[in-house]
Amino acid sequence: MRRAHTVDQVRAAEAALMATLPDGALMQRAATGLAYAVIDLLGGAYGRRVVLLVGSGDNGGDALYAGALLARRGASVEAWLLSTRAHEGGIAALRAAGGRIQGPQVTTRRATTDDSAAHNRHFDVVVDGIVGIGGTPGLRPDAEAALASLAGVPVVAVDTPSGVDVDTGETPGPHVTADLTVTFGTHKPCHLLDPAAAACGVVQLVDLGLGAAGLPPAPVDSLQAADVAALLPRPAGDAQKYARGVVGLRVGSATYPGAALLSVAGANSGLVGMVRYVGSAADTVKQHHPEVVGDGRVQAWVVGSGGGEHAGEELAAAVGDGVPVAVDADALAHVTAPLPVPAVLTPHAGELAAMLHADRAEVEARPHAFAVAAAREYDAVVLLKGRRTVIARPDGRTRVNTTGTPWLATAGAGDVLGGLLGALLAAGLEPFDAASVGAWIHGAAATLASQDGPLVAGDVARAIPAVIRGLPRP
Repeated sequence: MRRAHTVDQVRAAEAALMATLPDGALMQRAATGLAYAVIDLLGGAYGRRVVLLVGSGDNGGDALYAGALLARRGASVEAWLLSTRAHEGGIAALRAAGGRIQGPQVTTRRATTDDSAAHNRHFDVVVDGIVGIGGTPGLRPDAEAALASLAGVPVVAVDTPSGVDVDTGETPGPHVTADLTVTFGTHKPCHLLDPAAAACGVVQLVDLGLGAAGLPPAPVDSLQAADVAALLPRPAGDAQKYARGVVGLRVGSATYPGAALLSVAGANSGLVGMVRYVGSAADTVKQHHPEVVGDGRVQAWVVGSGGGEHAGEELAAAVGDGVPVAVDADALAHVTAPLPVPAVLTPHAGELAAMLHADRAEVEARPHAFAVAAAREYDAVVLLKGRRTVIARPDGRTRVNTTGTPWLATAGAGDVLGGLLGALLAAGLEPFDAASVGAWIHGAAATLASQDGPLVAGDVARAIPAVIRGLPRP
């Protein structure tokens, strides 16, 4: 599990750990991990040109001490101080190692095209130590100017990209966009939650020993392959088809028969003992999926995908069965209050905006906040689709899915996901785990089917069994 802790949680754990260590030891651990990450990125330190952008916080100190180590390894290191309160010990260490220091006045002028060209010829990497995790989102004009003068040079962010909101993943103002983020002790929510996650680049974790200091449960986490393998329902030795779960689908319409085929394909991937289909596309479904049968008792329903004008009726029928439901697409418009059964709601940003009477752009700018708000309002698990899909429980706990590929942005992919979620619910997973596991498998199947090239939704469904076979044994 990749766990992300809030600023307050990290601060408390750091304080507890520092009470057991010599003064400055924790910063030295962080700086050493940062320096070696930069060395790995550059393929060595000797002869490399490094510029440090240094603010007043502890991550500015991390950058300075890392710069000192890089200088001792033969790098040419220059620190641009963006504050008169930069870490004194770090400045002394960098000077002692042969690094150069430039004061705040150097970077307050506005960068020009000629400046950028000159700087870009001289630096191999920028180390962003401008604002630490306790900083206010956004950047001051001097920091913006310094970054602009270094445009095109790879950026390594210290702990988090400066300017992002660490706890929410929001980016309400100017911020650093990093190629690599080296974080310390534990992940932070902005490493997982968009839009800030998109500004982090590759995230590398340096272990500081905070776990031993007693990190509390994380409010945001992300499943990894081993977690999915541990949660995935598997047939017992004496399994029979009804015991493995039966999922029903009330999806598709005369206008959108393809939605029925794709949703059934997602459900009919071998995770349950039986799939039932109820709807206008029954003949077409049976031609493509002869294993699928008609109406009868189920352990979960999928409704809404391509449902058209009858989606509300199908939702009412599914809810009346008293079993969990996965609610997608057209049926979401008919969810006006908490449902009387366990539910997973699967909107994209536009659909969630309609459900919360908000603006789509606002949802896209604050996906975590809106997913949690919807989960509370509708007392259901909400799976908000996006580059980083957010799965929220009514109590605010959140998971973020990090699998997938941009090629997954294709018509019908959500129908496949809905069917897959229904199968996992029918197989016995509670809604939060079903949504988390389903999103992970769906994204991994898209990556496998794509191989970094085009795909269609049916390819995703066909790749699901291979993804499951490739999971580590729990």
